[in-house]
Amino acid sequence: VKMGLFETSGTLLDKWEIPTRKEGGGSHILSDVAESISAKLAERKITRDEIQGVGAGVPGPVNSLGVVNKCVNLGWGVVNVKSVLSGLTKLPVEVGNDANVAALGEMWQGGGKGCENVLMVTLGTGVGGGVIVDGHMVSGAHGAGGEIGHITVNADEKDRCSCGRYGCLEQYASATGIVRMARKFLAENSADTVLRGIPELTAKDIFDAAKSNDAAACELVEKLSRILGTALSNIACVTDPEIIVIGGGVSKAGAILIDAVQKHYEESAFAACRDTRFALAGLGNDAGIYGSMRLMLD
Repeated sequence: VKMGLFETSGTLLDKWEIPTRKEGGGSHILSDVAESISAKLAERKITRDEIQGVGAGVPGPVNSLGVVNKCVNLGWGVVNVKSVLSGLTKLPVEVGNDANVAALGEMWQGGGKGCENVLMVTLGTGVGGGVIVDGHMVSGAHGAGGEIGHITVNADEKDRCSCGRYGCLEQYASATGIVRMARKFLAENSADTVLRGIPELTAKDIFDAAKSNDAAACELVEKLSRILGTALSNIACVTDPEIIVIGGGVSKAGAILIDAVQKHYEESAFAACRDTRFALAGLGNDAGIYGSMRLMLD
């Protein structure tokens, strides 16, 4: 669990981490967070009267009441995080989906700073997303706003996504997605490529090979970029962002990824949305704590 102590101006005073104890269906997590907050306040001799509140981002759908409806990664079913955490800390609490609050953080102090209409895409083990319209998160009726990783991009896909469906964006544009595509390519083609000599293939290996002009790796990066760029152009028809911010581990590939995604975006974008800017995320792993803090200011 990543945690931060902020001034309401947005200045980060301190940050730290505690283990995520998932045993017992994740029943210890919120009490551990509350205890860590109390310990930090005691360490810094800060009273609860000086604290405006606690913002939290969790990896699951969160509705407007702060209720999480199934958080598989933590072992939670339906949990009213806002109510429980507020009761434990004796402080006001606001809660959002982790990808959405990361987008809020990037809008506020990161790659989207100065913009109020932002589409955030996080390319990691999966594909996360966050939509900011007029400076506010779009969570939706069920807390699933911004779940762009599960847009269907290939109706003919035979492999199942982690969500149980087929042909999701996450199956192509994530770190695991491009590795999956590479393994399938190597099994079906006899092309000479450096990728064959890498036993534990990673997304970084594929992008590094593409930067060295390995033809197979270039083809894989091109496929990822085409699928992602086209998907983003479709999302832009609904949200019309000023800027699209790309983060997550895959984004560390840099220009070879961003430039290709932007090229395909522009090729398929609605004319009014074609000039949307692209940028790399600027806050790294701190985006979530910045965005959680910003929740308290809205």
